Amino acid sequence: MPAHRETTSRTRRRATGALAAAAITGTLLSPAAQAAVEHAPGAPEPHGRAGAVSAQTVGSSAPEVIGHRGAAGVAPENTVAAFREAVRSGAGFFEIDVQLSADGVPFLFHDSTPARTTNVAEVFPGREDDPITSFTWDELQQLEVGSAYAERYRGERIPHLDDAARAATPRTGVFIEIKSPQDSPGVEAVVAESLASVPEWQRLVARGKVEVIGFDAESNRRFAALAPQIPLQQLAGTVPDAAALEAVAEYADGFSTNYRSLDADGVRRIHDAGLEAAVYTVNSVEAYDQVAALGVDRVTGDFPRELVRHAKGLKPFPQAQGVRILDSVNDVPGPDLQPETGEHVVLVNDGPAPVDVSGYLLRDAAYNVLTVGEGYILEPGQTLRVYTGPGTDSEDAYYNQGTSNVLNNGGDSVGLFTPTGRLLDTFAN
Repeated sequence: MPAHRETTSRTRRRATGALAAAAITGTLLSPAAQAAVEHAPGAPEPHGRAGAVSAQTVGSSAPEVIGHRGAAGVAPENTVAAFREAVRSGAGFFEIDVQLSADGVPFLFHDSTPARTTNVAEVFPGREDDPITSFTWDELQQLEVGSAYAERYRGERIPHLDDAARAATPRTGVFIEIKSPQDSPGVEAVVAESLASVPEWQRLVARGKVEVIGFDAESNRRFAALAPQIPLQQLAGTVPDAAALEAVAEYADGFSTNYRSLDADGVRRIHDAGLEAAVYTVNSVEAYDQVAALGVDRVTGDFPRELVRHAKGLKPFPQAQGVRILDSVNDVPGPDLQPETGEHVVLVNDGPAPVDVSGYLLRDAAYNVLTVGEGYILEPGQTLRVYTGPGTDSEDAYYNQGTSNVLNNGGDSVGLFTPTGRLLDTFAN
């Protein structure tokens, strides 16, 4: 955390708030585990709020990049493959979502059910919409989570919490989001115990490369009581007023919000409360520039490699061939899937030579995919509209003939990939 935002008064507030929360919950680490966290080999001296440690470079002008669910834009979310992509990107951290299995094992998964990202219909037919936390660890290990993203990732399994620590490095740490704590009673204590007792986590904690985040304020308060030395970030869809942020500052070190709703006044309120300002989920370099200009400290996105390269002044898409996403028309007048004129994405060839875009893919964060049909060659300056729904294909329009809308009317992000999976561009609105 930038040094000018550290205050002794906040240190006292968080220590007091953590003790109060501990008294309320009655849930504390074992004395041995607590001592292991506080006195881990190489652990930094306490500073900030109850000794919370942040590895962000003081005075850095560019916001630090965090890979969302690993690097969910280019690999299956919350998998070891995605964590490795995030490490290769050079991001400061990668984010994960932790829940508890029915038998109390901490595992990494975002959704509340297995339907979207697993082969549950094949392995456990009829349980597609069951709570993911109703599965035992052994059952979770029978699910495959790679092929829903792309066939080349078939065989990826749901990771254990400790798999994230093994994938992390001294350069790229871990943001642990405590996901839906109401569905995983006691998850805060399980995470705190792991950070205190597992050697890989201990080493990361000692280097300031572990932070905990969450939307649930009461869960965050419980975690602050259990492990006040671990940096903590409150998530919320919008920035509240100054009084609410002061209350957050009693137990947290940062505040993160949806970048689409953030303005300069919101950043000022966050900083005035002594908190770091962070945003999610930033999936284009234009959006990164927008939030950087507002003065945010951290940026979470599905494409960390491209954001890191852009922040360094490098070409974010060095493999691009001239074709990029010009626009995403999410919210059309009338029904999204109306014939001929429904929702669509516009591609353009800005390069000097024709490009065969047959088989190109447009993928959003929810794994929805639009494809370009065979025989489409974009000449320099030519555009192509790629529609979700029904219509008649033409030289400048291809229709996927889909029956469900894909693009989020409130704003969406999409990535453009070659048939072999090479990322060429991203777009967000």
